[in-house]
Formats: sequence, structure tokens, C-alpha cells
Amino acid sequence: MAERARWYVVHTYSGYENKVKANLEKTIENRNLYDWIDDVQVPMEEQVEVKDGKRKVTLKKVFPGYVLIHMVMTDDSWYVVRNTRGVTGFVGPGSKPVALTDEEVVSMGIAEKAVNVDVEVGESIKVKSGPLENFPAVIQEINTEKKKIKALVNMFGRETPVELDFNQIEKLD
Repeated sequence: MAERARWYVVHTYSGYENKVKANLEKTIENRNLYDWIDDVQVPMEEQVEVKDGKRKVTLKKVFPGYVLIHMVMTDDSWYVVRNTRGVTGFVGPGSKPVALTDEEVVSMGIAEKAVNVDVEVGESIKVKSGPLENFPAVIQEINTEKKKIKALVNMFGRETPVELDFNQIEKLD
């Protein structure tokens, strides 16, 4: 499933994004379509509003009027999605849906680019991006869940602790 499934964008009536998601999930469950459609998302982001001096955090849709679907595109899966109440069509020319590229998926935050780092605590690394680019560092802690490391960088003769993303470091040979 996962190798052939791609992310597609579906246009919906404004304000129907969550209804479309719920309707699709119910259809997937009722018809046992898990092999064809395995994820339906309405991307949300937190927004902080200040009213009367009080901070209020609300969730806002990142792409109003759109729902993202991870699916294997077949005539049947297309038909099921296209005929879900509230769906006006797939994004793409004419009636031909176009899958999102891997870069688009990562940039939208739907999925993270796989970053594997083969390093250990105590190992020397080089910072390859950011304000400390090209600085050598020694790893103090590795957090695989957050994909971050804590390291000591020698700046101006002092050991300075820094937190870096996996994609900001490279192993020294």
C-alpha cells in the first residue's frame, strides 16, 4: 500500500473540510477501503490571538477549502472520493488528479523527510547549516523522537551548548 499511495488534494465547499474528512473516513470504514485510502487530513495550525489583553490559542485551517488524502489512485478510489458529499473535485487539470511531490508533502508538514543520523554521544560532528555552519561540535545528547541533538561547540575558547536538528549536522570522517 504505502509504496503506491500518494498524497492528493481535494477541493471542497468552503467550511465542509471536516465534514468531508468525517464522511470519507466513514465510507472507508464501511467499505473496508483501508488498502486504497489510508489517511485523510485537514491541516491545521495554531494561531495566537490577543483580545482584551488575554492570549487565546485557536486552530485555523492551513488550506481552507481543501482536504489532503493519502491514497492509491484507482478508478474505484477516485469514484469514492469524488462522490463524497461536499467534494467538488480533485486538484489537477480537468478530471485528472495530480499527486503532490515529495517536496510539497514535506514543505506542507504532512510528512517529514526521513533523516537518519548514524552518530553517537561523544562523537565529533560538523554543523552544516545555520548560524554555526562549519563549526565542529561534540554530541552530548541525542533525541531521536524530536530529531535533534545537543552538542558542545567551541566558540571563542568556550564550550557552548547548542541544540541542532539532525539535518543540520554531518559526521566528521
